Amino acid sequence: MNSSRPISRSGRFLTGPAPEMTKFSESVSFDYRLWKHDILGSIAHAKMLRKIGLLTQNELDEIVSGLTKIAQRIQSGDFQWDINLEDVHMNIESALVNLTPAGAKLHTGRSRNDQVALDTRMWLREQLVEIDQLLANLQQALLDLGKRHIHVLIPGYTHLQRAQPVYLAHHLIAYVEMFHRDRERMACCFNRTNICPLGSGALAGSTLPLDRKYVATQLGFVDQRGRPRIASNSMDAVSDRDFAMEFCAAAAILGIHLSRLSEDLILWSSNEFGFITN
Repeated sequence: MNSSRPISRSGRFLTGPAPEMTKFSESVSFDYRLWKHDILGSIAHAKMLRKIGLLTQNELDEIVSGLTKIAQRIQSGDFQWDINLEDVHMNIESALVNLTPAGAKLHTGRSRNDQVALDTRMWLREQLVEIDQLLANLQQALLDLGKRHIHVLIPGYTHLQRAQPVYLAHHLIAYVEMFHRDRERMACCFNRTNICPLGSGALAGSTLPLDRKYVATQLGFVDQRGRPRIASNSMDAVSDRDFAMEFCAAAAILGIHLSRLSEDLILWSSNEFGFITN
């Protein structure tokens, strides 16, 4: 090797990427939404490292304190996201290392791969809980409306042609049934999302004595009996995005049901139908 050749931190390239490439490849402009989950996952991981003796208590305290300060800065809008650091994970890690040298130890036994998988699962799990509650509220609203107008008859339609008369409540409960199936699909998606991948490393796990069950319990990856749920295969854990695709499919079906309900309300409020008045 020619020792006189300049050494670059960019691997086999002597300079960093062009600004256009940096802008094209960054993800922090949208994955910054994972910041809360990234910090919660990092705190749980740090506590586990302390539990197995890879961090001192002082190092753990400094890491938790630093991450807490970063969270406060993000919440207040005082945190500067840097696209040169590519993603939410690198932004938070860089800020932590600037606050305490102990931050450099946080990645012990963890890779970017299982960190991304963890944060994505935590974020989607939270969204699924919120969607389920919103659907439950919508179902209740439809039931309440049906009860208030239980004797109201409206014409049933097929292809916008009048058919048999039906009760308004019967029509509304059709949507209650649709949303019930949507909630079942979301619950199945939650079940497959609620599995902790942390500890899988880049793809082949770690030789360190990581306590994966401890981390899973800390982050709420548990079954109905409180038992930790952890990924069984490290390669599958870091590459699996089935749960995200499954959510997209369930959300698409939900979108169709919401569209059908919206279309009914639009038709019923038109002059042609006149079922809905102010």
